[in-house]
Amino acid sequence: MNQEITQAAIAVRHFTLLLSATRRGARLARLLTERQLADWREPSEAAEHIVAELASNAVLHGRVPGRDFRLRLKLYADGTLRIEVTDARGDRLPQTSDPVDDDVESGRGLRIVAAYADRWGVDEGPGPCKTVWAELTPDRTDR
Repeated sequence: MNQEITQAAIAVRHFTLLLSATRRGARLARLLTERQLADWREPSEAAEHIVAELASNAVLHGRVPGRDFRLRLKLYADGTLRIEVTDARGDRLPQTSDPVDDDVESGRGLRIVAAYADRWGVDEGPGPCKTVWAELTPDRTDR
């Protein structure tokens, strides 16, 4: 329900960029997020950590050779920040419940996203892609 309310609101600021599905592209996503949020006067360490994890996942698990991933930031009038990372592997959806067991060696990135975000989830399609999104509300302490 909260997702529907946020999506119905009009974003007052947008940032969208295609990045190469490489480690360098994932690092650049975090750096550009830091810069864009500073330009908007909305710095957020939580957002930087979320982008780092989602971009890393797009590169590690959502990569299709020759296809980029998309980073999108939307800042709404109420101060909510929505982060979206879209990759080309719609057939590999992350679990939105408890991402991993404690004894597994990988998969903890979504725990980090869940810890920082107020809400997060996955949207399928169109076509062979998926978008993993996370939202931060304005009452976050690091803003």
